[in-house]
Amino acid sequence: MNELFRLPLGEIAEAAIDVLTDALAGFFGLIRAVFDGLYEGVDAALSSPPTWVVILVLAAIAWYAKGWKLALGTAAGLLVIVGVAQWDNAMDTLALVLVSSLIAVLVSIPLGVLAARSDVASKVIRPILDFMQTMPAFVYLIPALILFRVGVVPGIVATIVFAMAPGVRLTELGIRGVDREVVEAGHAFGASPWRILRQIQLPLAWPSIMAGVNQVIMLSLSMVVIAGMVGAGGLGGQVVQSLTRIDVGLGFEAGLSVVALAIILDRITGGFGAGRRTITRRKPAQPVSTDASDPGVRRTVPAA
Repeated sequence: MNELFRLPLGEIAEAAIDVLTDALAGFFGLIRAVFDGLYEGVDAALSSPPTWVVILVLAAIAWYAKGWKLALGTAAGLLVIVGVAQWDNAMDTLALVLVSSLIAVLVSIPLGVLAARSDVASKVIRPILDFMQTMPAFVYLIPALILFRVGVVPGIVATIVFAMAPGVRLTELGIRGVDREVVEAGHAFGASPWRILRQIQLPLAWPSIMAGVNQVIMLSLSMVVIAGMVGAGGLGGQVVQSLTRIDVGLGFEAGLSVVALAIILDRITGGFGAGRRTITRRKPAQPVSTDASDPGVRRTVPAA
């Protein structure tokens, strides 16, 4: 009886993937080549220099973002990763996170701007984001594996789809939260919509946008282990290896390295987000006194 009312959604999805694979094989091959090239370039930039150079550069970025305390904490966390012999795997993971986060941010911020400026676009995008956030992350790996085969690219694609939703939502929230009077003042002075967006809305929405970037990076790191299951390597591959071997020590060291990277990236992006959180306001002009008895009033002595 239940078979009569079964919806063949799984078969429809499988057929759609087959059609996409056959019709757009060259397109997906191009995407795979681009993502592979980006990943290998970032990985080479992180792995080729000596370890102490990378630590100094990341500590300098942390100093610029939030101060010397974060710089010391960043250096200490990276030294812990070196101490547990997970440096190469950590750089592979950091490259995957940076590439995935960069692509997710480049897609999510324009979508957030579009949703903030158009109610119709917002109503269309919101259910799609709900679907992306509630779908189990493992499900994204199935079509990614079919379209891009085993390797780092399926992990990047699944990470992008899973992580971009907060970027869209918080960008829209930040732009919609800008004071209407400020926007109306821009219109009153004859500013174009693009100029209002670039010089008023985006700067005032910066803390919310950076919070979205922060969440994109954190969700990308949460996909590290799942990406390791499809051959992405890095710390995720070490965690998967520890699970298959029941190796508690390896799992703890790899997990501790993931936590260290997560804290460093979280504090750095949080520091950049807080950089524009304080907006200086001019003091209201004091009323001019015309009372002759007021010592602050300048008196003009007529010429004799």
